[in-house]
Amino acid sequence: MLPLTQVTRKFETELSSLREELLLMAGRVEEMIHRAGRALVQRDVKLAKETIALDRAVNRAEVDIDERCIDILARFQPMAKELRFVTLAMKMVTDLERIADLAVNICERAIDLKRADRIVVHADIPLMTSLVQQQVAGAIDAFVNGDPSKAWEVLENDDEVDLLYHRVFEDTLERMRTDSEQVHQLIHVQSVAKWLERMGDHSTNLAELVIFMIEGRDIRHPGS
Repeated sequence: MLPLTQVTRKFETELSSLREELLLMAGRVEEMIHRAGRALVQRDVKLAKETIALDRAVNRAEVDIDERCIDILARFQPMAKELRFVTLAMKMVTDLERIADLAVNICERAIDLKRADRIVVHADIPLMTSLVQQQVAGAIDAFVNGDPSKAWEVLENDDEVDLLYHRVFEDTLERMRTDSEQVHQLIHVQSVAKWLERMGDHSTNLAELVIFMIEGRDIRHPGS
């Protein structure tokens, strides 16, 4: 049996490696969001396909982090704060993987819209993309650094993403009424806006988990 101090150092090393893996996965997801938005606006099929290919690394990271978390739980049986950190990491990779899947959906629409005669992407889509990317970064930063204030900022900023989504939806709906030839493309744009809004929802999930980890408060279902 290893001495207690050696076990503690090993445990701390494992937690540090887990943080690094989570950060790397989150960085890939952020990059996929950015690339997907750029591919859509610029109608860049090559970039869209390259971004879709990145999803394999994200999927692999989800599996690897889950396995590392299970291994840590089995070998070290962490308590209190460390236990919450490990178990919530397992939940967070699920949200990150789903965000990556939504980025893939946007890239697939970028490829479809390449065939359009005119660019019909709504002007607010780049802003939505940037805000969602910031939300993911903020939630992960809050998690890794144990900073609940950043997590609360993510929750507050989600309202702006929701407002932009509703504006894009209403504007494209109006354009469908006046330009029937562009209905197919505009439906794609509405889908993109919805997927960005869902990315924002996943980011709030991440932020809520951080608040629970640090403050011990479950705010997922207020009033229930």
